[in-house]
Amino acid sequence: MNLIVDGHEAYAYTGGKPFDPALPCVVFIHGALNDHGVWNLLARWFAHHGRSVLAVDLPGHMRSAGPPLADVEAAADWVLALLDAAGVQRAALAGHSMGSLIALEAAGRAPERITHLAMLGTAYPMTVSAALLETALVEPSRAIEMTVQFSFSTLAPKPGFPGPGNWLRGGSRALMHQVLARQDDPTLFHHDFSVCDRYAGGLEAASRVRCPATFILGERDQMTSPKATAELAQALKARVLMVPAGHQLMAEAPEPVLNAMRSALS
Repeated sequence: MNLIVDGHEAYAYTGGKPFDPALPCVVFIHGALNDHGVWNLLARWFAHHGRSVLAVDLPGHMRSAGPPLADVEAAADWVLALLDAAGVQRAALAGHSMGSLIALEAAGRAPERITHLAMLGTAYPMTVSAALLETALVEPSRAIEMTVQFSFSTLAPKPGFPGPGNWLRGGSRALMHQVLARQDDPTLFHHDFSVCDRYAGGLEAASRVRCPATFILGERDQMTSPKATAELAQALKARVLMVPAGHQLMAEAPEPVLNAMRSALS
């Protein structure tokens, strides 16, 4: 589904169903150097179980045009403008990693419009090491390898969605290279990491959130440690659900994450 947001074409995957703004809506927001595809299972499940779905590509990522947004605050405004463009009055927001900060900020900026907030693979502050930031700037391919290495907790996860034979690390690596090549911007990974690293408005945004909040965290996450969520979880009065996975929990533990998301949006 293509929409015009802030003068640029924006893409959102609707889960294999025609988008119906009259249904309860959930917006999925991806993390750094990813796209809507990381939400494949969740988007399809909710679209086929009574909800409308917008799994977005953020500007400057894959199918959405325009420059990458400067910071979390600008991305949150873009998400709210996307709701306007889609004719959606109220929606649930789910974000992974960088996307979780965007979802939080959007929920704080428009508390009357957000019905549920789900933050997956999150932390606050979402500090990125100086070494990884520098590598993402000068040698993005190596930064991708480092990120893949730290994002999965196992070499051989149990069979699950999308089925036996799926190479999780290779798929994650390929997606990030594809996003980087599609945008023809070698600094995009550094940009996304910097957006996470600079965000300082999390507790202020949390103070304005009025909807139920749920954290879905990987027990073995080395990118955004579950230990780094305590203060924000307390501020949001969030329910915390743990799944047996690392940072890329939607890929590594698809069924537990789906069950957690069903609970978060119930």
